[in-house]
Amino acid sequence: MKASDLLVACLEAEGVECVFGLPGEELGDVLFSLRDSSVEFVPVRHEQGAAFMADVYGRLTGHAGVCLSTLGPGATNLLTGVADAHLDKAPVVAITGQGGRERLHQESHQLLDVVNTFAPITKWNARIDDPDVVHESVRKAFKLAELEKPGATHLEFPEDVAGEESRGEPLTAGEHAVRRPSPDPTAVERAVEVLAAAERPLVLAGNGAVRTRTAEQLRAFVEGIDAPVVATYMGKGAVSDADEHSLMTLDSGARDEAERVIDRADAVLAVGYDIAEHDPESWNPDRDKRIVHLDFEPAEVYEHYEPAVEVVCDVAAGLEALCAADLDRTDADWYADLRRALVEEVTRPPEADEPFSVRRALPIVRDVLDDEDVLVSDVGSHKMAIATNYPTYEPNTCIVSNGLASMGIAVPGAVAADGVVEGNVVAATGDGGFLMNAAELETATRLGRSFTVLLFNDDDYGLIREHQLEDRADAFGTALGNPDFPAFAESFGVEGRRVESWDDFRGTFADAVASDDLSLVEVPLSRVDER
Repeated sequence: MKASDLLVACLEAEGVECVFGLPGEELGDVLFSLRDSSVEFVPVRHEQGAAFMADVYGRLTGHAGVCLSTLGPGATNLLTGVADAHLDKAPVVAITGQGGRERLHQESHQLLDVVNTFAPITKWNARIDDPDVVHESVRKAFKLAELEKPGATHLEFPEDVAGEESRGEPLTAGEHAVRRPSPDPTAVERAVEVLAAAERPLVLAGNGAVRTRTAEQLRAFVEGIDAPVVATYMGKGAVSDADEHSLMTLDSGARDEAERVIDRADAVLAVGYDIAEHDPESWNPDRDKRIVHLDFEPAEVYEHYEPAVEVVCDVAAGLEALCAADLDRTDADWYADLRRALVEEVTRPPEADEPFSVRRALPIVRDVLDDEDVLVSDVGSHKMAIATNYPTYEPNTCIVSNGLASMGIAVPGAVAADGVVEGNVVAATGDGGFLMNAAELETATRLGRSFTVLLFNDDDYGLIREHQLEDRADAFGTALGNPDFPAFAESFGVEGRRVESWDDFRGTFADAVASDDLSLVEVPLSRVDER
């Protein structure tokens, strides 16, 4: 068959349901091969949006999301979303078109060295130079993207190769073809010794605890030894924040009111934790905590993260081995006061005359949304409030960009999320991040999506302003001018509302979430220095 037909047949063999992307001249054969397949091609408004959609799709499903662009500017526009997926360990396969091989050796229109450009932000990437290696290249891209620890891969497909005949046939992964390793008994024994000797052991749930679908095993272990749990921003929901053992995230709580629980802990079981998620220096500044590292890969070398024991294995199997060790239960009194203070803080509804703030809006948001509903947070000051003060009850129901922390992910992320989850979806964003990819509202309406955009508007890059004020007692370069957001939304055929009071917010937001229509709810905030 033609190489482009084989490429698409390989996507079908991988179980790909949709490809997010933009058309381009060099993609002609690929696009028409997609048209004649079972794979849906979703044209979007910007390649960054396509990559963010693939990113969130990969995180929610565990299967690689696929994004597609043409050469040159199309490929460079994909970079931010692909890098975001790679740093957040989300499986993504990016495919870019390229000019014919006859002009790749010389200066040429829109020609960039895309393969080397993508090299630092992918686990593997390559140009398909031969139509007879299409099937192997696609299988390798998906295998590596989805293999723990997952990430992004990339294939470049020159237009002349796409049009040539190929002798290949799609390859498929055997069921459970890659077996994950069991824990080493000696490592487990040493981990048990460390935890048994601790008076105040703590579990730190990282991205890997969510990504590897090990919530059941982690919750059983925590219940078994009565230990408290804190999560990284990407580990939220691995243990429900409704559980009496949850202390939410590493930064939750008012530090001037009570020390963080991790400051009291003498031993830490880090489950699926990457140091890129949260700098260990912030929670182990004196390097005095005994750490047990449980993950699929060995720990990164860092002076503030020197594990006493590394249990390198399948995370679920490692937790089951620790459960089987029958460790003694700890005394919950050492963290119970912090648990009570946190619950009181994150559940306190706003007073009627209290000015709008993200932190005070979150109890209402949490009350309106069901446990399984998904909130996709953009990046900004609202993300920090959501990460620390939004109770999360199930894995993968609070999606944040953490490793790259890229603005603009919320709306395209919600487009992807609303296509794969059964519950409601909310895109929580600031005015800065929203306008970066607001054009994807058109994509959402065209696809019939029905999520809610919760827009916190302070006419500012508020998080940067906040940091400037803390560091310099002054702010510069952060103020913004904005459109009438409800009118802007309505120009896309999206219902838009600006709320005026807390009662108005509760009713409007609840109605929007319950609706089968796409909607936008604007919450006006004052600037940081005006509050």
